[in-house]
Amino acid sequence: MRCTTLVSLAVAVAVAQSLAVPVSPNEEPSAITKRDLQGLIDSLRDGIELDDIKQSVLPDFLSWDYTTNEIQEKLGMGGIILDRLPMEFLNIPGYANYSNGQWVLRIHGQSYKQALPINGEPSPVSQSALDNAANVFLPDVDIAELPSNEQANARNLTSAVLSIPQGDVSLDFTVRISSTQPQSDFPSTGGWENRFTWPRRTDSRGEIDGFVSLYSTASGQLPSGQTSDGIVRLDITTPSTSTGNATAYLVPPEGYTILSDIDDILRVTKIYTPKEGLLNTFARDFVPWLNMPEIFATWASQHPDNPYHFHYLTTTPEQATRMYEDFIYATYPQGSFDTRPLNFTTFDQTFNVRRTLLNKILETFPRRRFILVGDTTNSDVMTHYPAVAQEFPNVHCILMRNTSATDPENRFPYNTKGFKELDERRYMFFRTPEDLRGLDFGRGDCRKPGLEERVSGGWMGLPWGGERGDAAAAGGKEKVWWVVYAAVGVVGIMTGF
Repeated sequence: MRCTTLVSLAVAVAVAQSLAVPVSPNEEPSAITKRDLQGLIDSLRDGIELDDIKQSVLPDFLSWDYTTNEIQEKLGMGGIILDRLPMEFLNIPGYANYSNGQWVLRIHGQSYKQALPINGEPSPVSQSALDNAANVFLPDVDIAELPSNEQANARNLTSAVLSIPQGDVSLDFTVRISSTQPQSDFPSTGGWENRFTWPRRTDSRGEIDGFVSLYSTASGQLPSGQTSDGIVRLDITTPSTSTGNATAYLVPPEGYTILSDIDDILRVTKIYTPKEGLLNTFARDFVPWLNMPEIFATWASQHPDNPYHFHYLTTTPEQATRMYEDFIYATYPQGSFDTRPLNFTTFDQTFNVRRTLLNKILETFPRRRFILVGDTTNSDVMTHYPAVAQEFPNVHCILMRNTSATDPENRFPYNTKGFKELDERRYMFFRTPEDLRGLDFGRGDCRKPGLEERVSGGWMGLPWGGERGDAAAAGGKEKVWWVVYAAVGVVGIMTGF
């Protein structure tokens, strides 16, 4: 299943994504029907629009789904080996809002088993089996050809991607004020702690996602959400596992939240060149994009009396979350996370993964003001960011990296149609992190004086150097070009790449 061309991979991923989107916790995935598939084929025959191509080839490529039996077969794992593996829980860093006089915490994550060494014993999966699995995700290169650190990266991420979901699991949680939270900030917290059992067992994909109320206790009090301006860190542990630890955040009802995508805005991924994108995701060490960490660090210290809340929203499937968390927490301000769940639903909701997650956090904090950060290579960001800005008045600003302006390898056009009706004072297209220096959201900034990046309101960065102001029209060269992409891609899918 080697991916050797941008054409087949780009459209193959679009099809894979179209068959995989999240549902609510404990809801079983519905089957994809022949009618659904025929609808996709018809849309390709009629001429596919750029909105229908998910330009985020990576990491959405990881949305390929494996059954438990397929994973065990791929890794050479029998039932006895699986029984010996410890139960683990991926606890994704969440956020809590203050509602109706109490804090309400979102907990989401996945229960799973993973082919890693047990208590210092040798791995239950041979290295050759893991290497064969890793080679599936490595384009035109064998894992043996990589440097030792990249081999380790590829094995670790492959093991995570092919972890085995555990359904029907009961989970207990303990929540405390974080040991890293200065107690002098909230002296009344004392020994506050909450313990509870999640009200539902994990679904068929091992997942849970929902909100739970937190209560003050006789031994300690929670900060008042009505008066607190600070972000309070919480430690969450899952006692039945060794990996279910995470940090969550009490986020006041008012203030500023910086919500950012990760790939090609916070780190170098190059999702627009699939071979590089796959290597940068599966093998190479994560590298920050230029001096973006410095810009984020400046924002983190900008208003110590009312600090910004940071939220990282990526459609990376949750199996790869730990790698992304490790990179973010070592390089950028700590914050909550959203990633792509495994549970899938109907064909009609194909392209709403990011929009669903955006809606959730924007509706949770209606009085906070949001700064959305992304880049032009991501078509769903280009669509959903301006769309939510039209719907939610609490979207204060959109900051978009114009990737094609600084990276000649990016040959994907991008559609600025969504920004056509948006007040230009509410967004800014920029080229390098330096263009963001000096922005102070607390004083209402969004655009940097003197920085003018023209936005046509239609297609920009077209491969022949042209532009289209009428983004609704799909005729002409644009349609021909993407029909070619789609046709070749479908052939790639039918032939197994």
